[in-house]
Formats: sequence, C-alpha cells, structure tokens
Amino acid sequence: MNKPWTVIAELEADNSKLVKQAIVTREIKASNSDFFAGVRLAYDAMVTFGVKKVPVRSDKNVGGIGLTWATFKILADRLSQRKVTGHAALAEIDTAMGLATNEEWNGWYRRILIKDLRCGMSERTVNKMAKAMGKLKEYGVPVFEAQLAHDSKNHEEKVSGKKMIETKLDGVRVLTFVYPATGEVIQYSRNGKELHNFGHIKEQISKCLKQFKEPMVLDGEVMSASFQDLMTQINRKSNVNAKDAVLYLFDVLTVNEFKVGISKVKQVDRTATLKKWHTHVFSQLALGDNVRILEHDIVELDTNAGQKKFAEINNKAIKGGYEGIMIKNLDAPYRCKRSVDWLKLKPFIEVSLKVIKVEEGKAGTKNVGKMGALLCEGVDDGVKIRVSVGSGYSDKQREEWFVPSAQKKLIGMVAEVRADALSKSDSNDYHSMRFPRFKAFRGFKAGEKI
Repeated sequence: MNKPWTVIAELEADNSKLVKQAIVTREIKASNSDFFAGVRLAYDAMVTFGVKKVPVRSDKNVGGIGLTWATFKILADRLSQRKVTGHAALAEIDTAMGLATNEEWNGWYRRILIKDLRCGMSERTVNKMAKAMGKLKEYGVPVFEAQLAHDSKNHEEKVSGKKMIETKLDGVRVLTFVYPATGEVIQYSRNGKELHNFGHIKEQISKCLKQFKEPMVLDGEVMSASFQDLMTQINRKSNVNAKDAVLYLFDVLTVNEFKVGISKVKQVDRTATLKKWHTHVFSQLALGDNVRILEHDIVELDTNAGQKKFAEINNKAIKGGYEGIMIKNLDAPYRCKRSVDWLKLKPFIEVSLKVIKVEEGKAGTKNVGKMGALLCEGVDDGVKIRVSVGSGYSDKQREEWFVPSAQKKLIGMVAEVRADALSKSDSNDYHSMRFPRFKAFRGFKAGEKI
C-alpha cells in the first residue's frame, strides 16, 4: 500500500485533473484508509487544531525513526478536542515532529495540521470518486456549506405573498461557531476557510457565550468601510487592521443542525431568537458595537401597500449602495445548500414615462408583425430619459397592442418602467435604462397617472 506522503507527492507533481482522479480512485481500490483519514482531517472545516504555526522539519535535522498514523491520530484528537492548547500543544507537536522522518512530517503530518495538503486536490474530487465507487461513507469528506440564495429572476413566481425583506450587504459572509462549554469562538468563510482577522468581533461574542445552552452557529456578513480593504485584511497574516469591521447577523442555528444540513425551525422564529439574544446581551450588557442584527421588514407583496413598502426598501438599497435585496420565506427551514427559500434581487429603479411610439418586433425575431417594444420618454428627478422597453409583456399584449387602433390609444399613456440602472448616451442629452422592463400603466388614458 502506498504511503500517504508518497500519494500527496504524486498528486502535487501533476496538474491534470484526470490524473488526480485516477490517483484517488487507485487509493480507494487499495483501501488506503490512513490516507483518507488524513485527507478528512485536513479538509473537514469543522475540525480545527487551534494552532496557527506548525514548524517545518529542516533538511539539516536528523530524521526521526518514524511516526505511526495511530500515534499522530492521538495528537490530532487531543488538539482538535482542545485537550491540549498553547505552549503544551506546541510541545507535543515538537515531540511528534522529532519522531517523524522528514518526508513524513513535511509531506503529510504537518500539512494536515495546517489544514492544507498543497496538492491541488479538493474535497469534492475525493467525494466524486468515492461516490462513483460506492465508498462515500468510508472515504468521503464532509463538505462545509451554508445556505445560499437563488436569483429571483429565475423564480419570479416566488416573489409573492408575505416575505421577509433585507438589504443584501456587500461584504464577506462569515459563520461564527460558538462553543459555550469550552468558551471557543471560531469563524469561517462560507466555503469553510477559517478566518483569524476579526479578533475584536470574536472577543465581543466570547463575553456572552453563557447565554447559549449548546454550540451554535451565528450566520452573518462582515462589513467594512471599503470592500477591497476588507478582502485584503481577510487574507493578511500580519499587520492586520480590521478594527472597523462590523458583523451583521441574520440567522442562527445549532452546530448539530448545521452538521446534518438543516434546521427545521422556521425562518421567522430563528430571526426572532437571534434578535432576542442580541438585545439581551449586547444592548443590556453593553459589550460593544461590532456585532449587530441586520434589520428586516415583513412585507405582504400581494398588496398595494406591500408593493409600496418594497419599493421604499429598494430605493434605500440603491441610495445606500447595497448589493441588492434578500427575499426570504418566513416559514422555511435553514438548508445548508442553495435554496429558493432565499432569493436575491438586484436593486432596481422605477420611473414613470410616456409612450411616444409603438415599435414593431425586429426582423428575424418571433415578434415580427407584433409589438416589439414601447418607446418611452420623460423626466425623472431632473434627468431626461428615452428608452425602448422591449420586455415585460405577454404574447397576447404584443398582438393586441400592435393593432393600429390600439397603438393610437397607447400614445401618451404613462408606463411604469423598471430597470437595473440609468445609462448615459454619448450621442444626445437623454439617458437610457439598463435592462428596462414594462411593469404596468399608471392610468387608463393618455397622460393619466394614478
């Protein structure tokens, strides 16, 4: 059976995806359990060892007699369970390094402890090949997954009814795992990469762990004055300056629920629990202002009042420079995958413009002989706009509105047009609109705006 460090060396030496898959398949067939146990320790984001620096064995060092997997596993378990920490942990690591040969330590054991096998292979490669061979249970690696949103453009029918509406922040997704029994606070990116540079946030959270009865996951987004600066600080290992970063929380579930991939508690109840916790520990105990709750509104989208409120939230998102809007199902569970229970919507603008012409569909399209677009014009907030609005109509409307008598009635009607943004034309004084779509008429006759 191949030694794990020789397998890593093989994987590292060839960049071909197919070669890597073939190597993994070969080791599955060989039942190389030590190799896959080490891969799981390295790639399972939920396993951490509490050490930031692990020494490299220098070529000048005399190689040890060899470190068995069983002996290393005892060390790994003690570190991951925090039975040994600080200087004591470093001492045990040094002892293990002294036993290992150079290639064992540098090519295998050390890479496990730093959570980076450095061989160009991901856990998904391992899982793909293990699943194909019916060995996922034996050799698979748990995949760290948070709930993600679908684009609302692909699920417009679900943008209806009573929903929770939030602004979509333009920051970094951070999942904070808190362990009341040990006092530990660990932060991960949405892909399971451990984050170390928000110590001030972790410190504030660590002061209120007694409020939790079991290990919990706090889901949120870290924001800073500058997104680029924030991304720089996340990956920086020294000279870190992230003190202005604020964690906005929007969901909570237990660690056990996260591990199994679902919390069956309703969205509205999870949000209420999170807000109650934050109000108690941060407001009453005055622990600091770097952990906040992301505000939300409950909106009935099937009513005029709800649509008006939705438009207000959207306008706030545009003016605030936010990434978009989140639309959440009140009764939905938290699922550790991409789910239609969360929908993301880009901020949009809505303007009222007069129809000045009915345009036929372009040659070669299905709308030849029917209405292709309404040419609209007007002024919004002092900005002159002229735009050809070609989407948002039913086939029936395109046919009926192209009849000469209908065209005559449409001229002068006030159309509500939704778009992603305004765009300036270089050829005239008018602005156009990016991705314009017809929403509705504002009245029942020309010039009427209700």
